[in-house]
Amino acid sequence: MKRRVFLAAAMPVTLAACGAQNIWASDERLRAARYVSPEPPSITLLTVIGIPRGEGGHSGLMFNGSQRVIYDPAGSWQHPQIPERNDVLYGITDNFKNFYIDYHARSTYWVAEDTVPVTREVADLAIRRAEQNGSGNKSFCAVESGKVLSGVPGFEGAPRGFSPLRLRAWFLTLPGVQSKRHEDGDPANNHDVLLRQKDGQVVGYPRR
Repeated sequence: MKRRVFLAAAMPVTLAACGAQNIWASDERLRAARYVSPEPPSITLLTVIGIPRGEGGHSGLMFNGSQRVIYDPAGSWQHPQIPERNDVLYGITDNFKNFYIDYHARSTYWVAEDTVPVTREVADLAIRRAEQNGSGNKSFCAVESGKVLSGVPGFEGAPRGFSPLRLRAWFLTLPGVQSKRHEDGDPANNHDVLLRQKDGQVVGYPRR
C-alpha cells in the first residue's frame, strides 16, 4: 500500500505502504477551503489497482454532500492548499479531485471511481462518520473505509477486511452504481504529476 509523504513542487512522490499520522487543521482553514459541488449528492469509492496483476493498492472514499471531501485513510496524498483532519481532506474542487486521482494513476496503477447516488442527509452522515473515525493505521485503508461505510444507511453490508478489491467487489453490487476507470502512463515515481502542478492546478490534466 502507501507511505505518507508531503506533496510539494520540489519533492518526489512515491506510492508504497499505507501510513498513518494524526493531523488536525484549524477551523479557519476548514472554513476557507470548504467547497460545495453542484453535482448531486453521492458516495464514491476510489480504489487503486495494480498493473498488470490487478492487486489492490489503496482504498479511499469521496463524499459529496453539503461539502465535498475525501476520506483517505492511511493515505499519502497531501497538498498545501488542502487542509486535513485525521485522513479527511477538505476543499475537494474538481481540480483537486483530478489531482488526487492523477497522483495515484500511473504506469503501475489505475484508479477505479465507483459512485452511488444518495440523499444529502446520507452523504453528510458519511462525512461525520469519517470525521469521527480518526486516522487509519498502517495498511488499514480498506478496513477503515469499510468501517465508515458500514454505519451509513444503505451501506451496512460493507466488508471490514484488508482487501481493497473485496471492498470494491461489494460496492459494485449496490443499486445505481456508476463506474469510471482512470489510467495514464506516468512513471512509477510520479514526477509527471508534480510537473503538471502549477499554483495548485493540474496543468495538462488528461481527460479520461
